[in-house]
Amino acid sequence: MPYFTVPFKSLTAGLVTRSRLFYALLATFGLTLLLSTTGVSYAQATTPSAPALGQDVANIIWLCLAAFLVFFMQAGFAMVESGMTRAKNSVNIMMKNMLDFCCGAVLFWAIGYAIMYASGDSNFLGFDWSLAFLQSANAPTDTAGYATSAAWLFQVVFAATAATIVSGAMAERTKLISYLVYSCFITAVVYPISGHWIWGGGWLSDLGFRDFAGSTVVHSVGGWAALAGAMVVGPRLGKYNKDGSVNTILPHNMPLAALGVFILWFGWYGFNPGSTLTAIGGVAHIAVTTTLAAATGAISAMIISWITFKKPDLSMTLNGTLAGLVGITAPCASVSTISAAIIGLVAGVLVFYACLFFERKLKIDDPVGAISVHGVCGAWGTIAVGLFGQRSIDIQYWSAETAIQYGLFFGGGFGQLWPQLVGVGVVFLYVFALMFGIFTIIKATVGLRASDAEQLEGLDLGEHGNTAYGNFVLEPTGPGAIVNSYGNGNGFAVKEVSL
Repeated sequence: MPYFTVPFKSLTAGLVTRSRLFYALLATFGLTLLLSTTGVSYAQATTPSAPALGQDVANIIWLCLAAFLVFFMQAGFAMVESGMTRAKNSVNIMMKNMLDFCCGAVLFWAIGYAIMYASGDSNFLGFDWSLAFLQSANAPTDTAGYATSAAWLFQVVFAATAATIVSGAMAERTKLISYLVYSCFITAVVYPISGHWIWGGGWLSDLGFRDFAGSTVVHSVGGWAALAGAMVVGPRLGKYNKDGSVNTILPHNMPLAALGVFILWFGWYGFNPGSTLTAIGGVAHIAVTTTLAAATGAISAMIISWITFKKPDLSMTLNGTLAGLVGITAPCASVSTISAAIIGLVAGVLVFYACLFFERKLKIDDPVGAISVHGVCGAWGTIAVGLFGQRSIDIQYWSAETAIQYGLFFGGGFGQLWPQLVGVGVVFLYVFALMFGIFTIIKATVGLRASDAEQLEGLDLGEHGNTAYGNFVLEPTGPGAIVNSYGNGNGFAVKEVSL
């Protein structure tokens, strides 16, 4: 048998064909290389280049994207609050977190924004009629109008955040109608007034007070309002014994709470970097400081809980994460990465001991730790500007006239620390006193606290006639049970409910 099974003539023809293909490919490659090196392009010759995105348009787009991220935080707050409380109140909590934004958005559009950004010499309180109902941007047709729309959108999600913080501290025993009343008041009046002092050109701004993204403007306002509300409404049934000892009321879904914290962390990249209000490269540094503070806050809270409880506590670790985020919100654009890590580390320790202090010493029942996370750590973050602030960093985001002074730890003395302390103290007194009065009035009129029977049954059924978990059965006894006040004459009969 011959060695070659293919005829020699066919073989040589195939080689010639392959040679021609090789030279054709080589020629094509050479032509492509020539065109690329000489800058000749058919597309360039026939299609004009697209104009670059203008800075004004880029700013609008960036502000809107940041607002979308902050809005998503509403879902995070709802998950954290629901997960850290009992299943029988989940529908009520979701309803509150939905409605505080919906009602708050309308009121902030109508009057809140006009109060917060009143123009002229309104250093303490003012009202700009051109911003009421967004009249100056009611039907915008130019970039200036769109910029006003973007600014309002960014601010309304901040206002909603301040309002929703209160919900967690008063969860599981507050009437829905009462919640809506005070939530609307916070968004329409309380938040805009203090916001005007700091961000609207008011007297604290003139004093040199700096809160870049809202440790005080947003979080402490919500935290101090939550403190007033929790004090007036009182603790949940069964939280404290007659001798003052504390009973632990277990959360029903910690994975849900953890997912909520991840969402909040994600949304914070709109909260802090978005507060540049412009599309600039400096947002990268703010994102880094935000990340580091959140991470160190979680680590320190976890370590402290591990030492204290002999086991690492997830709820404290989650609150440590949020504490770090809240703490870095004011100084995020004014401190180095090392300072950011320290600020978060301290916040994680603060939130742990603050939660225990309010619960065990002051007997204030805060189911999610909102007072400690937002009130206490918001104050810490604001003061941290006067300790760790560096003018050389801050001036990248502000003019030379408005940039902060160096903080105490960087040779600046008390020059920046003093206005920070004044601002923290004044906002606490203003918010706590006003909201304590509002809660007291609500309690004396429409009522603030749900009845004992509704609390035992669960606000889902008592206020909404609904349940969160279909085809599930709640535990028949214990603090998570659904209990009705009908029954055997000797107390409460337990009702097993298929959810």
